[in-house]
Amino acid sequence: MPPKPHRILLDRVSGYADEAAAYMRRRRVARRPFARLYYAGGRASDHAADSVAGGELFVAAGRLIEVAGRKRER
Repeated sequence: MPPKPHRILLDRVSGYADEAAAYMRRRRVARRPFARLYYAGGRASDHAADSVAGGELFVAAGRLIEVAGRKRER
């Protein structure tokens, strides 16, 4: 007995959804926060969040966001 047409479509859609969910899980695991600095000459440098420079950059960025939020509220 052949499968019903809607079940074939449902199996295909659920297969695509499973693939997309697996992709997002892999991406979330591999992604780590970092700070990137761009210099005037075009050079850039990346700093991991757990490094000393990266931690300081994250604190400074947080303060800038906080100040910008206060100015918007006025």
